[in-house]
Amino acid sequence: MPKGEPFKIKMVEPIRLIPREDREKALKAAHYNPFFLRSSDVYIDLLTDSGTGAMSHFQWSAMMMGDESYAGASSYYRLKETVTDITGYEYVIPTHQGRGAEKVVFSQIITRPGMYVLSNMFFDTTRGHVQLAGGRPVDLLMEVPTEEYHPFKGNMDTEKLEAFIQEHGAENIACIVMTVTNNSAGGQPVSMANIRETYQIARKYGVLVLFDVARYAENCHFVRMREEGYADKAPIDIAREMFSYGDGLMMSAKKDALVNIGGLLAFRDEELFTRIGAAVVPFEGFLTYGGLAGRDLEAMAVGLREALDPDYLAYRVGQVQYLGEMLKGAGVPIQWPVGGHAVFIDAAKFLPHVPWDQFPGHALTLALYLEGGVRAVEVGSLMIGRDPETGENVRSPFEFTRLAIPRRVYTNQHMEDVAETVINAFNKRDQIRGVKFAKEPKVLRHFTAWFDPA
Repeated sequence: MPKGEPFKIKMVEPIRLIPREDREKALKAAHYNPFFLRSSDVYIDLLTDSGTGAMSHFQWSAMMMGDESYAGASSYYRLKETVTDITGYEYVIPTHQGRGAEKVVFSQIITRPGMYVLSNMFFDTTRGHVQLAGGRPVDLLMEVPTEEYHPFKGNMDTEKLEAFIQEHGAENIACIVMTVTNNSAGGQPVSMANIRETYQIARKYGVLVLFDVARYAENCHFVRMREEGYADKAPIDIAREMFSYGDGLMMSAKKDALVNIGGLLAFRDEELFTRIGAAVVPFEGFLTYGGLAGRDLEAMAVGLREALDPDYLAYRVGQVQYLGEMLKGAGVPIQWPVGGHAVFIDAAKFLPHVPWDQFPGHALTLALYLEGGVRAVEVGSLMIGRDPETGENVRSPFEFTRLAIPRRVYTNQHMEDVAETVINAFNKRDQIRGVKFAKEPKVLRHFTAWFDPA
């Protein structure tokens, strides 16, 4: 069992487990999509770690300093100073959240339809924004079986990366996106060596490299714990080296900036800043507020540093590991080792009788809610969607059910409750059925689709 939480609790929010009969009614009313469940009907909410964390008293006090000026607010300059200190990037733009950052970036760097955007593995909204901008997302993740140990399962397959660039031409590639940690691969970290090699390949062919750094601090922690030569380095120094191997970043600040709303763009080059900044004004607001209140900028500036605290990171990653070890010990198939923000259940192995196109990851989310009021989310073929050219479902290399743990919210006792729910569902897994579409949107379908039991 991990050490206790490195904080005291000052305020609480009541939660309760509603009766199973009520959970059945709630799930039917939600069209068998957990996104449509009311939070009051959920006991332990592991749908996402995005914006669901708790802020510190330092963050709350900083919010009182918010400068609500439309342009040039002092709160912006405090945020800019923090971002530049951590990343080395001089040009900083806040956005209302990560999706806002993705929207403006891909709308500007994908200059003609059909351009490729390469990644160690895209998450749902990033993939969606590439497609909406007319680009083609390509995953080049290093392949390692879920049950096999590897310290950096989020790594880019650099051989595939270079081969792809050579085959398709650097002029047809808008950029490379390095996602740290790699969410869709199971919250898995990326090694510094892999980041460095990816950047070297990109420089060789003149291809832009952007980081997706929603969970940058967690990735730095894994580098410190698992990569030779980094054990004695502070997380902030690891972060500075990591960012030196890129041209800019996109960030959902709702994860490792420890705030409930907000995003970031930051760039090394003024030309790139100017080009992308031109799209920020019509979509997000002026460059120095980006759709956020001054008080949000202040909280983000504090949270970016708090997330790099070694004691916090040890607690954060340790709590996720605690849940993962309980499940693994009970025979539940999971992505191993666990990542930094979530435990990813291998739903294809959990439910081998459910075909991939009946979305075993989603079917398991429904079972966990019915079993113990736990809300999770599918990360698999449902999330990836359809091939835009053929209209056929694209089969994901993983069929995951993600248990994303909010930061500084739940105790280790809650993790034990979650483990009990998952294990109970595992013991009666033969009873779990797949799902089929009742209504399917064209893009990012998993958010708003309606389902029926298959």
